[in-house]
Amino acid sequence: MEIKGKKVLVFGSGISGVAAGQLLLSEGAEVILYDGNASLDRAMLRAELLEGAEGLLSSPEEKEKLPRRARVILGDFPEEELDTLALVVISPGVPLDLPVVKRMHDMQLPVWGEIELAYVYGQGDVLAITGTNGKTTTTALLGEIMKNYKESVYVVGNIGNPYACVASETKPESVIVAEMSSFQLETIHTFCPVVSAVLNITPDHLNRHHTMEAYIEAKKNILRNQTAEHTCVLNYEDEVTRRFGENTNARVLYFSSRRKLERGICLDGGRIIYRDKEQVQLCRTDELQLLGIHNYENVMAATAMAIAYRVPMEIIRKTVKKFKGVEHRIEFVAETAGVAYYNDSKATNPDAAIRGIQAMNRPTLLIGGGYDKNSDYEDWIRAFRGKVKKLVLLGQTAEKIAAAAHRLGFEETILVETFEEAVKTCVRFAMPGDAVLLSPACASWGMFKNYEERGDKFKELVQQLSTL
Repeated sequence: MEIKGKKVLVFGSGISGVAAGQLLLSEGAEVILYDGNASLDRAMLRAELLEGAEGLLSSPEEKEKLPRRARVILGDFPEEELDTLALVVISPGVPLDLPVVKRMHDMQLPVWGEIELAYVYGQGDVLAITGTNGKTTTTALLGEIMKNYKESVYVVGNIGNPYACVASETKPESVIVAEMSSFQLETIHTFCPVVSAVLNITPDHLNRHHTMEAYIEAKKNILRNQTAEHTCVLNYEDEVTRRFGENTNARVLYFSSRRKLERGICLDGGRIIYRDKEQVQLCRTDELQLLGIHNYENVMAATAMAIAYRVPMEIIRKTVKKFKGVEHRIEFVAETAGVAYYNDSKATNPDAAIRGIQAMNRPTLLIGGGYDKNSDYEDWIRAFRGKVKKLVLLGQTAEKIAAAAHRLGFEETILVETFEEAVKTCVRFAMPGDAVLLSPACASWGMFKNYEERGDKFKELVQQLSTL
């Protein structure tokens, strides 16, 4: 789409919205950055928009024109602008069932996400990862593998770095490793990764998607435009992702943590092996610096994607052995008075939190609760299986989780009001040889801006313990 001189609405002023606006301005569009939050600082947003766009331009003439092409509107939606628009770029946090978004579709206005925009105006090969859990670890690991193989590599998407921030820097030989959420996948049109991966599908974000079927369809979009020239990496042990492999035009490469595969990558005892025409051992699991079966699955997925992209096995092998994981995902923080503290703040749904519990090898005091995404917590509680000594709960879901625990016969619940109180409670009851695990099974909204801020606060409180 040619957007030079045309008016484009960017709906949402978060990090991806601002990045989209900057890219659009650099491509010559007239940009309206809109956000319904009237209390935001309009002048600051406009300055950020212009400064970022200016950095993408080399022509003094184009830089001089920029201020005339950028507006910020806050509060009530400017419906009078709809008839003047050539394109709408919608942020992933904006629900697509809003009446105004439905009106855009009725008017046949193109509605893209930031990912689609960056893909259209960027260059290079995209390797994209989605799934309910494990996306960030797999993306980070694959990014490290690719950086050890290619010079021009960008790690973008839901991992925290908008694709639109780097699209103008990409070259034909670039590799873009992208973590994709279901929200981002709802608004793609031509986006087509040369290698994709769907790690697993379990209930999540049902407050946004409303049904499991809609959530699955959003995830499945990652395969939508792939052809026989492309590869899709899928989890054989997940019933939903296994079915994806039966309904895609792409070549399919499976991974499995439970059985040996004739072709694919699998866990064989204490070894991770790849089988095609011959068998090749990647590594032993005790050579990895990651805990838990779920992390072995993440390693297998990243490895399978790299193999599909023809990365030499020796580069893959060296990288996975050195990889230490990602922040906020079963991250060891410290050991104080014989108690080990782990930050698993990225466990924002019950399935992710189950994996955190499974990785623990000590009696555990668990901190849970937060924003309610309409999740069911019973499977999480069943996974405690004698490992969890006490469950300390806070936030919007505290009483809901406590009630589920009591129904299942787990009575060791403590409800607290603040995050600081949750940590202090665990410290009070922990004994030498125990672990304290922050693995909330809920989003952080309402108490923190995001899971990173929640995890950082936990680490700060733990580090204060170690100085006492």
